[in-house]
Amino acid sequence: MSLPGHPLAVPALPGAAVWFLTGSQHLYGPETLDQVATQSRRVAARLDGDETIPARVVWQPVLTDADAIAAVCAQADVDPACVGVIAWMHTFSPAKMWIRGLEALRTPLLHLHTQADQALPWDTLDMDFMNLNQAAHGDREFGYIQTRLRLPRVTVVGHVDDPLTRERVGRWARVATARADLRGMRLVRFGDNMRGVAVTEGDKVAAEIRLGVAVNTHSVNDLVDVVDKVDDDTIDELTSVYDDQYDVAAELRAGGERHASLRYAARVEAGLRAFLTEGGYRAFTTNFEDLGGLRQLPGLAVQRLMADGYGFGGEGDWKTALLLRAVKVMGAGLPGGTSFMEDYTYHLGPGPQRILGAHMLEVCPTISASRPTVEIHPLSIGGREDPVRLRFTAAPGPGVVVGLADLGGRFRLVANGIDVVEPDHELPRLPVACAVWSPRPSLPTSAECWLTAGGPHHTVLSTAVDLDMLDTFAGMTGLELAPIDADTTVRSFTADLRLNDLYFSLDRR
Repeated sequence: MSLPGHPLAVPALPGAAVWFLTGSQHLYGPETLDQVATQSRRVAARLDGDETIPARVVWQPVLTDADAIAAVCAQADVDPACVGVIAWMHTFSPAKMWIRGLEALRTPLLHLHTQADQALPWDTLDMDFMNLNQAAHGDREFGYIQTRLRLPRVTVVGHVDDPLTRERVGRWARVATARADLRGMRLVRFGDNMRGVAVTEGDKVAAEIRLGVAVNTHSVNDLVDVVDKVDDDTIDELTSVYDDQYDVAAELRAGGERHASLRYAARVEAGLRAFLTEGGYRAFTTNFEDLGGLRQLPGLAVQRLMADGYGFGGEGDWKTALLLRAVKVMGAGLPGGTSFMEDYTYHLGPGPQRILGAHMLEVCPTISASRPTVEIHPLSIGGREDPVRLRFTAAPGPGVVVGLADLGGRFRLVANGIDVVEPDHELPRLPVACAVWSPRPSLPTSAECWLTAGGPHHTVLSTAVDLDMLDTFAGMTGLELAPIDADTTVRSFTADLRLNDLYFSLDRR
């Protein structure tokens, strides 16, 4: 089963653009440069018109000298709409003239190794054609200087008429947009972290330096003040939405004995939305230990806000909240969904070994296999009224779980390729939404590697984004990635972590 893609109700840079840079030189005269411009416009237009690329592709004039290259790279860095740069050396572009521009470039870079025409004109091919179409070695010159400068980048090889080429460019553009969305993003924590927990702590200043995310705290009662002012008409509208979109338990419907609890859940949602909108926040955290004047731990509200694209972390986990927002942006519109998650418990046998993931309440309905139900059940922690929540089971399919850990000198992404599966048995008494998955290569190997890497227990589960996109994200942001996939062994994984320790102790980008 393939879930439909989910748009972002909280958009990431709606005017996002990728600049298309073409390298050449004056050696072959103005007539050749005119041909270069015409052909590079055509390639850029082919990318710009493709629906798999979630940003405008904006052609820039052909670059033939160091000053022009430095100027366009500087402009890309300061243009708020420019999320990335695509570079193609149409003819031979001597790479020394790219040094100054590339050294200063801070915008994500994709090197497109392509040519104007897919097929060679074998019968008419002459030296004029050869001189015009030199990317086969012009891009090698460009590749050398990128490596010499130790530039993080993505390289895509292929013609733009090939759907796979456009898809790979689109996946890079998605990650570049997520990276741009994080820079300058505001994240609000309602209260502090869960007491006594280590992994949800972290260096918020380092996160702002590395990722650009401003993490700050508000008292929960600042939110309560907004929640308490929500009017009845707004609550009526929201409860009507719930009736339309979900199967609402009879006791929560109008006239039901617990309808007041549903109305309060709607009040919290409306107040929380207003608070986030007013403050320009795209991610937030809550903590069941710090609820102030809230009568329920927010459940339904958090689930619906995640479905709209907000990042979220439970127990004050701001690192997972910002990671969830980033993965939401990467996967927006792609088949599948993305949710806050926690590895909760294991099935170690008999039969296939499984991980059952859930949380107290907060699992995003974008991963649901069917129409969710709205239910109310007791919550044994938090000391508040029974909270309302959406209940469902995640749709099967390939996916990834990823967590962000602060190692005290750098941030590490730990990511595991998984297969979400149907539960092997009914779960009639589980009162929360859940996902059941089989980790790759196996539960023992994946868990041992995860523990060895210091991966967190809060994660992001996505069936829209994969390990390759997370690898690109790590490269763009300077984060370490510790991937666990079908080919991983504990020995090789541990060795890679040791090499990573050495690399990141030396790398000062």
